[in-house]
Amino acid sequence: MKQQYYWQTTILYIISIAVCIVMVVPFVWSLITSIRPDEEIFMLPIQWIPSSITLEHYRKAFELVPFALYFWNSFYLAFMGVLFNLLFGSLSGYAFAKLHFRGRDTMFKILLAAMMIPGVVTMIPQFFVLKHIPFMGGNDWLGGGGNGLLNSFWAIILPGASGSFAVFFMRQFFVSLPSDLQEVARIEGSGELRIFWNIYIPLAKPALATLGIFTFQAGWNSFLGPLIMLNDPAKKTIQLGLAAFTYNKQVDFGPLMAGALIAVVPILILFLLLQKYFVQGIAFTGTKG
Repeated sequence: MKQQYYWQTTILYIISIAVCIVMVVPFVWSLITSIRPDEEIFMLPIQWIPSSITLEHYRKAFELVPFALYFWNSFYLAFMGVLFNLLFGSLSGYAFAKLHFRGRDTMFKILLAAMMIPGVVTMIPQFFVLKHIPFMGGNDWLGGGGNGLLNSFWAIILPGASGSFAVFFMRQFFVSLPSDLQEVARIEGSGELRIFWNIYIPLAKPALATLGIFTFQAGWNSFLGPLIMLNDPAKKTIQLGLAAFTYNKQVDFGPLMAGALIAVVPILILFLLLQKYFVQGIAFTGTKG
């Protein structure tokens, strides 16, 4: 039995190391490409160790793209997305998990069905809805004559203010928490909002941190939504800025790799700060259906 356990553990470690190498190699290659001279980027045979290290690609990246402005725009959109999803997702998830009302299960099934619809399918309908909102962006009461919420950050924030995944994720976590706490608080005379805020929210920190990471990453990496909804160069995001390194059917790989690595830094910092809660949230969520 000990020998069998030894071989199983060894095979598991070998597979894990192989998967880790496959995942890390692209990141390492991007880092090497960002600090090697242009003439060595496509050199054959491949040289993993550059002959010299240069930061020219990082300097060129900041010259071609106003990263400070794009960083702020991306951070603002991602932060607002996290704020609204944590608020509305936790409220809705608590209602679906702990409150009993007519049509609850049917509404939750509809929510699950909505999660199956790709975001690309609803992108064009969202565009028309946001463009024809009455009394916004120069529109009249019929929604005509102006641009509505297009070319404003609210065109990105509002459609994703309460995502289906956020509601589903928080509902699954609240289901795993005991309902006895709710019953005791009701006996003591607490209202539902107070029960939610003072009892269940402190227990939901791992789930909130996990959802925050997922939501921030999705908002930070969003490309198609800002591309369609935002036309003002001053409102571009970091992902749209990376597209500036592709022009005339050519790609400037050195600055592109440097810009991509710069764009990854906030996600890495966020994950390192919240990784403890992230692991706990993944472990607890979905233990009950």
